[in-house]
Amino acid sequence: MGILNNIFSKVFPSAKATVDNTVEAVKDKVENITASVKDTVSNSSEKVQEKVEQNTSASNVDVTSILDNLAKKHPETLNWKTSIVDLLKLLGMDSSLDARKNLAKELNYTGNTDDTAAMNTWLIKEVLKKIAEKGGNVTHLFS
Repeated sequence: MGILNNIFSKVFPSAKATVDNTVEAVKDKVENITASVKDTVSNSSEKVQEKVEQNTSASNVDVTSILDNLAKKHPETLNWKTSIVDLLKLLGMDSSLDARKNLAKELNYTGNTDDTAAMNTWLIKEVLKKIAEKGGNVTHLFS
């Protein structure tokens, strides 16, 4: 998913350092715990490491704050919460109709791409949903 992955890379990079630091801290704690229980629990190191990897995704990243902060610095007033065009502009990405049609295709949009209003409405909801699935905290935008 080229365009969507590009969106993810622009939305999540500021959170990546925080996640990386958290991962390292958790791994250090896990190593200490693993060392102390290694004799009593077989394969505990592998199990604990697997659990750490499962729990160290970019979950609970406050994407709303990240994007709001970007919007404050942007020269245009952008309503990224309801407009796919504005979200793409905010992220410095191509927001042309062709780009949006490609994104719609990538996300398996089944509607008519010539009905741009319907497509754009679907796209912003779908992209925010995908960001939430990736671990971005944008759920309050779905009310």
